This record gives sequence, structure tokens and C-alpha cells, in this order.
Amino acid sequence: MTERSNVGKPAIILVEPQLGENIGTAARAMANFGLDALRIVNPRDGWPSEKARAAASRADHVIDAVKVYETAQEAVADLSFVYATTARPRGMSKPVLGPAEAAAHAALLGRQATPTGILFGRERWGLTNDEVALADEIVTLPVDPTFASLNIAQAVLILSYEWRKASIGDELPFSTTENAPPASKDDVLRLMAHLEGALDDVHYFRPPEKKPVMTRNLLNILQKARLSEQETRTLRGVVAALEHGPLTDREVAERRRARKAAQEAESDEGSLIDDGEVETER
Repeated sequence: MTERSNVGKPAIILVEPQLGENIGTAARAMANFGLDALRIVNPRDGWPSEKARAAASRADHVIDAVKVYETAQEAVADLSFVYATTARPRGMSKPVLGPAEAAAHAALLGRQATPTGILFGRERWGLTNDEVALADEIVTLPVDPTFASLNIAQAVLILSYEWRKASIGDELPFSTTENAPPASKDDVLRLMAHLEGALDDVHYFRPPEKKPVMTRNLLNILQKARLSEQETRTLRGVVAALEHGPLTDREVAERRRARKAAQEAESDEGSLIDDGEVETER
């Protein structure tokens, strides 16, 4: 199933939406999660709508493909399975599903190439009972019953999100922004030795007989951090800066010049060193 194909995807049907902005934000929510087929029933302000296009925030492929109908019955005529969204009981003998369960079923119907649609009601009072009667199943959300009203785009967003998870999966588009290689154990142990020596200089380990336990605890902290190579170099620079104390303006300027020269030379053995960093072997 391609991202821009409607095959296997439910149609989103907005019944008598009042504002173009609500249509546009619903279209944007659909596009966020790969839905394309938007149907509108008797929009109050007519169609097309520049306000809807502006609110869609570049979801133009959804806006351009909108289909307009006079009634909800016409909008669902070519569909084989329809869900109706509502926040209140209707006294009808229909299955009532939550968004995740409904989306999982819709995804299954999509894999079977069953034309499917989801009805959303008016901003102020939702769907009529006759419109709900057109549906095979009812979808409702576990909202606070004292404040159950959702904006149309919010409701569309939730159902679109659940559909994408159920049909395509919930794998994230990226897993980390960290591109630096992880530090080797040798890098971590050298950092630990550097830190231990600096702490020895200021008599940190007191009483002396507790030093083995304290150093082991510090090493465990460094291990848990899962540092990158660059992070270990940065931390060693921090320790070195604390060892050497405050720098004069002249020393800072000299180090900046040295760093710039190293960067320009693109030395294979060089590294980016923050102000005050010194690569020191202990």
C-alpha cells in the first residue's frame, strides 16, 4: 500500500462542517498519518474554501481530492463498512468500540480491500440518530463524561493515529539523534583514571579506606551513562579545566587560536575541544 493510494484506507466523512478552518485542520490531521480520502457533506460555507486550504498547512493533496455530497446517505453509498463517531449513547443495537479497536478492525478491512468510512458529526451537536443508523459500528472515545466534546480535527487526529498504528505499525521515524560512535571501555577507563587522579589531588576520597568503594561507584555512574567517544573527550576536558583553574583572557585566546588551527588542519587525530578543554593523559 503506497502512501498516496486510497486503496485500503478509510474515508473520513465530515457531516455538515460549519467552518472551513475545521475542515482544513481535519485534512492536516489526516495527512499526518497517511489518510487521503476526505468527504464533506453539505458544508455550511460551501466548497472550495480558501480558509480550509490555509488551515490544512500544505496538506493540499487531501484538499484537492475532497468529494462533496448533499447527504450522509450519499456519502456512504459506495462503502461496505461504516463507523459513526459519537460521544453519547444512542440506544441502538450496534457494537460500540474504542478508537484502537475500531482502527484495528478498519485496518483489517483495508487489507481485505473493503471500502470503509468513518462518519464525524457537526461541531455543535454531532450526528443525528438517522446518520448513526447508517453505520455498522459506533466509535466513542474514553473522554471525561463531564466534558466529552471534541473538536472535529481532534477526533479525526485520534482515529487517524490509531489507524496508522494498526495498519502500518508504530515504528518511530528515527530512534536517536546521536551519531557519534560509542565510547570504548578503554575510553571510559581512561576518563575514570583522569577523574580519580583529579579527585585525589583535592583529597576527595575520605576516609581513605573507602576509596575503592567510592571509585567503583563513580565508574558505575560512567558506565550507566553509555557515553560516546566525543562525550568522554568533553568530560576529560572538563576535568582538566578544573585541575588547571581559571584561565586568563590571554590563555583563552591562545586556546581558541589553537583550536581553530586544529580544525583547519583537519587532523585525523584532532578533536573538537570546548574552551578550557585539555587532552591530558594521567
